[in-house]
Parts: sequence; C-alpha cells; structure tokens
Amino acid sequence: MTVIVAGKVYVDPEERDRYVAGHQVIVEKARAHPGCLDVVISADTIEPGRVNIFEYWESEEVLNAWRAISPRPTYSAEIRDGEIFKHRVSCSGPPFD
Repeated sequence: MTVIVAGKVYVDPEERDRYVAGHQVIVEKARAHPGCLDVVISADTIEPGRVNIFEYWESEEVLNAWRAISPRPTYSAEIRDGEIFKHRVSCSGPPFD
C-alpha cells in the first residue's frame, strides 16, 4: 500500500523562502532514497507564508526507514499553523476516468 504525506505549514512570509531552501537537502536525499516516488517542499504561489508539503512513498515501511535516517533542514522557522496528514492508499488510477 502506497503512502502519501501531504499538507501545508505556515511560517512568517519573510521566512518562507529560507525555510523552503533549508529543506532542499531533505528533498534531494529523499528523492534518491529507495522507495521514494516523489517529495516536494515548495512555496505556495498565492499565500505568502504558506509552504506546501507532498511526499509519495512505496510503503509505510519505506517511509519509516527514511524517517530513521532523514537529515535535518539547514534552516528552520517557527511554524505558525498548518495541517499535514498521512494517507494510506489502497487503490490508484488515472485522474480523469
């Protein structure tokens, strides 16, 4: 069963770009990790302090293995608000059937 971790966090708008850049090492290493299908940590194009987070993994076991060795960000900021959820996906297919 694949796993998706997705959501958003809010930091001060003046901190957002540094926050995203500080997480670049995590994105790069995660994408190279076996079983990672995709990872994105990006600035939202509409809300100035919003950071979008998306992770797509082959399984819960792969995600847990990654979490055990994941590096720390090189820059962090105070999280003001946000929601991130883990989804266990039992079925996937084309988006427009």
